[in-house]
Amino acid sequence: MHLSNYHSHCSFCDGRSMPEEFVKFALAKSFRAYGISSHGPLPFETFWNMSAFDMPEYLVEISRLKDKYQGHLEIYTGMEIDYLDTTYNPSIPYFLNLPLDYRIGSVHFLPIATELCEANMVCIDGPFSEFKQAVDTYFEGDIRNMVKRYYESSIRMVELGGIDIVGHLDKIYMNGQRCKDFSFTAPWYRNMVNEYLEVIAGKGLIVEINTKNLLKKQQTFPRQEYLSRMRELQIPVMVNSDCHTPDLVNDGRQEAFDMLKQAGYKSTCELIAGSWQSIPF
Repeated sequence: MHLSNYHSHCSFCDGRSMPEEFVKFALAKSFRAYGISSHGPLPFETFWNMSAFDMPEYLVEISRLKDKYQGHLEIYTGMEIDYLDTTYNPSIPYFLNLPLDYRIGSVHFLPIATELCEANMVCIDGPFSEFKQAVDTYFEGDIRNMVKRYYESSIRMVELGGIDIVGHLDKIYMNGQRCKDFSFTAPWYRNMVNEYLEVIAGKGLIVEINTKNLLKKQQTFPRQEYLSRMRELQIPVMVNSDCHTPDLVNDGRQEAFDMLKQAGYKSTCELIAGSWQSIPF
């Protein structure tokens, strides 16, 4: 089992500990590589995204950890960057010019107006009560409209580029599955997921198997049922815990590798000396 993790959040965003605490835990578990990927800044302040004012300190701190633990653990500077619209996403110069080792692209927000401010955002990752209210208020009470918008945004993010890894690609289902008319087996849903996977494959991007909810809710992003299709499309994968506390650095890893084996995967992607490589397992 490969001991590396590239999706984690520390106190620079909504994580619960300083970056070094995650590094120490990874060392204690004999990890080979570890990446910090705080939520990147948005054009407005939130409680869970890094502030742009903290970016210099973030970069300096990860660089310090790289030097301190050199020879013991490969440490990488990453970032999880939100796609909002064509004007603010991982492909804009601000993010492309940052000295990052890798970038994760994710969709957490769906703008409902052209002005990019918190009041004009629907968060797909919050409490279900707020999610359902947004469906009723902005998507005509039809979860299919929100899901369509989510996958349209996700596809556009991939098309614009600026990322190495696609983060929790189908997380819309976490809340969406609790809404009336949502169906994993309906053609309207399966077709959207398959279109997204085909676009990802065409761009040669890595998809993470996100285990954040695996042990506590028996959920992975993407769902296990899509792994065989991803293998057919030759989409490279990695296993990430998306942890926010150090004790969850390795959460769900073995179970995710078992799923990948069942789907026919024989390797995952890892950074080795700064270069992406396919490592057999």
